[in-house]
Amino acid sequence: MATLGPESARPPHGSSPSIQAHIGSANLPPNRGLERALEEAAASGVLNLSSRKLKEFPRTAANHDLTDTVEADLSKNRLTDVPSEVCHLVALETLNLYHNCIRTIPDSIISLQSLTSLNLSRNQLGSLPACLCGLPLRVLNASNNKLVSLPETIGQLQSLMELDISCNEITALPRHIGRLKALRELNVRRNLLCVLPEDLADLPLVKFDFSCNKVSTIPVCYRKMKQLQSLQLENNPLQSPPAQICIKGKVHIFKYLSIEACRSEKMPDSLYLPVMGRLSLSRPTTGRSVTALSYHQCLLL
Repeated sequence: MATLGPESARPPHGSSPSIQAHIGSANLPPNRGLERALEEAAASGVLNLSSRKLKEFPRTAANHDLTDTVEADLSKNRLTDVPSEVCHLVALETLNLYHNCIRTIPDSIISLQSLTSLNLSRNQLGSLPACLCGLPLRVLNASNNKLVSLPETIGQLQSLMELDISCNEITALPRHIGRLKALRELNVRRNLLCVLPEDLADLPLVKFDFSCNKVSTIPVCYRKMKQLQSLQLENNPLQSPPAQICIKGKVHIFKYLSIEACRSEKMPDSLYLPVMGRLSLSRPTTGRSVTALSYHQCLLL
C-alpha cells in the first residue's frame, strides 16, 4: 500500500480558497476559538462563550479588556459556580447562565448594578440569595432548578417585568410578591403550590401560568385582573371554579369569581344574598328581587 509523503499532504494545486482556509483553521491551537471570542468581546462588548465545555472562566481573559462588556453568554457549559470574573464585569446588562451545573449564587453578584436580564434556568440551584433582589432586574428566569422557596425580599425587584420559576419544588410564594408592581408575566408552572396569594390580584399581569400544581381554589379577588390576557391553569385539582367552568376559558372563570364574591363579600343588606334567609317569605318585597339585585351587583364587582 502506498504511503503519503509530504507532497501528498499538501492541498492539490488549484483547490478553492475555502478548502485551504478550512485546512488552515484545523491546524490552529485548540483554544484559538476561545481567544477569538475574547478578542471579539473586547471590541464589541458582547461575550459569547456558549457551548465550550468550560468548567471555569478562561484564565486568558485577563489578557483582554472586558470592562465594557454588556452582554455575556456562558450557557451550555459545565460551570459549578458563577465565576468571580463575571461579577467584576460591572457594565453587564444581560447574563445568560442557562444549562450549567451551578449550585449557588455568590453575594458578589450584587456588584452588577446594571444587570437587567438574568437567566439561571437549568442549573442545580436550591435557593436564590436575598442580594439578588438588590439588582435592577427586569427579567429573571430561574426555571428548571431545585428551588423550594423564593427570598422574602423578592418584593424589592421593583422593575421586574418577567419572572419564570417554573419546574421547581416551590411550595408557597412569598407574601411580598404582591409588591412587584411592574410584573407582567409570571410563570410558576410545575411546582408544588397549593395556595395562590391574593396579592397577585393587584399586579398588572398579562400572562399567568400556574398549571401543574396542587391549587384547588382561585381567589375571588383575581376577577380584578383586568389586564390578564393569558391564563394557564390546567392540571390542578381545582374545585372553585369547578372544572366545567375552567375549560370554558377566562371569561367564564371571571364571571364565576364575580358571583362567588357576592356570597362572601360584605354588602348592604338589600344586596346581600344571605339576608334572604332572614326575610319573611310571606311578605313580598318591593322592586326587583334580592336575587336579581345581587346578581347585578356581582357583575359590577
